[in-house]
Amino acid sequence: MGQTQSNEKSAPPPHEELTKELAGKFAEKCFTPLELYSLKDVFNSLADHEHQVRYLKEGTIARFLEVPDVLGVTAVLFQMVSYLGAFPFLQDAPAVLGLEQMVMVVTILTERYRRVLARGALSRRKLLFGSLAVYDRKLSTKGACQDGNAAPVAAPPSGFAVDEPGDDEDPGLDDDDELVLAAFDSLDYLTAFRHQGLPAPHGAMIPADNMRKLIMLLLLVAPLDAQDSLSSYSSRLSSGELESLRETADCVLAAFLNHTSDQRQPANLPSEQVQPLLEDTGSIMHLNILSQLSFFLPGPSLFRRLRLLYSGDEDGFSMGSFESKVFNWRAPTILLVSGTRLPDETNHAHSGPASAFLATLPSQRFPQGDRGEDKNERLTFGAYLSQPWKHTHRDCFGDEDTILFQLQPVHDVFRASTVNKDYTSFTKPSASAPLGGISFGCPPPQPTQAFRRSNIMSLGPVSLALEDSFEFGCFTHDYSSQGGAFQASAARKFDFQDRFEISSIEVWGCGGDEEAKHQAERWAWEAREAEARRKINLGTGDIEADRALLEMAGLVGANRSGGSMA
Repeated sequence: MGQTQSNEKSAPPPHEELTKELAGKFAEKCFTPLELYSLKDVFNSLADHEHQVRYLKEGTIARFLEVPDVLGVTAVLFQMVSYLGAFPFLQDAPAVLGLEQMVMVVTILTERYRRVLARGALSRRKLLFGSLAVYDRKLSTKGACQDGNAAPVAAPPSGFAVDEPGDDEDPGLDDDDELVLAAFDSLDYLTAFRHQGLPAPHGAMIPADNMRKLIMLLLLVAPLDAQDSLSSYSSRLSSGELESLRETADCVLAAFLNHTSDQRQPANLPSEQVQPLLEDTGSIMHLNILSQLSFFLPGPSLFRRLRLLYSGDEDGFSMGSFESKVFNWRAPTILLVSGTRLPDETNHAHSGPASAFLATLPSQRFPQGDRGEDKNERLTFGAYLSQPWKHTHRDCFGDEDTILFQLQPVHDVFRASTVNKDYTSFTKPSASAPLGGISFGCPPPQPTQAFRRSNIMSLGPVSLALEDSFEFGCFTHDYSSQGGAFQASAARKFDFQDRFEISSIEVWGCGGDEEAKHQAERWAWEAREAEARRKINLGTGDIEADRALLEMAGLVGANRSGGSMA
């Protein structure tokens, strides 16, 4: 009898009871009383009733979130939340979305769980991957996911795993989700449930089409503030804007694919009442690119804050024009440059600007970064600088907040490293430094003696170099070097180099009215100084008064002509 009582005491309660207990912990420690009251009130107003069970349907969630039907992402979102709602008993997914399950979903997606679960902070992305993935061993073995269009099949009653367990060894949770283990630990049932929770990851994959739909939604909601309504941005879903949104999402999606060296205005409110997300558009910058930037730059610095400082199309493709427009901006800036890849056959040409540019590159070159069928594929690179621009002398400028990135055809981000500080260089060509230009991640041009003048660019391991006429550029990714001012790609772990002809270049200032006022004042001061220098050099404009002044100084008159005053 004693042994029976001991077994009964050690046996864990049913899943439903433990789920309710964990949801109670989350509700108490992760929400304020007002937040919890609001959550319950919204749930009760939306929930359907069936057999005395209150729950949320897929369509109800989509209508509440104002998810546009045209994106086709509703089913993807519902799969995600119904999987997270089963936490920590993920083998029970998809869950019926009652109040306790929605508490789980909100707590996990907002990362509030950290107030209760001290462990597992880094495993949240595994949980999110599981919420989006489908599990099909056949797809994995047949390579059906190569085209990225494999569709998930209907889930059986027990979880999302399509296959029944085979002869494979159960991996348990030791190498999987620490967040699940932390949840069981908080409930004092870690030992009993240690080998439960996650489905075996056979053929786990996120279909590319599902990921594309989710990215399009994230691009659309990127500028939203806490109280904004998604429906107010419906104008971004017109036919032309929707295609642009899809193209931008494809560039971001490319960063998630398996890369090898062989692959490749608010509509519902008057415009005068709402400041537009982007005051002006450029040849490169538009709303979808702006949303794409917000994936790795803080949104408050972007939306409603960007000002076009310099555009090659409008201001001319020259370093002098660039300097006059950009150097007085005392806040962070974003440089964007776009163009078309130079074909490989250009290397064998005997003349022309492109061949002259290629001749300035080091002899060691790498294959193209993306070997798609489109040889004239559009390439877009950029850089974020937190410091003002200035001339480079012996040292580069910039700091560890400097970011180098690519937006098209692959979304990739190269953050600053601490190997060296060759972040940014702005050098006009001169007798001692004939190869000027703008570069990121390259050593600064060093003055040389005339007899040993160098006509070869010094390219950094991960670098972007624009020659001084803004006609050509070169992006280099020397992954094998594992060194430089910027970190190598986390997705493309191979060496590549993109040499391109520039079609557009522009610089955007991150700032508001105060920064613009400071820049305008600086421009006005420089204009006054230039006018003062002109008058000193050329006279006041009154020829007779100037002659009298010079005669008094003994510089003209008598036997001195003093030159012509006319």
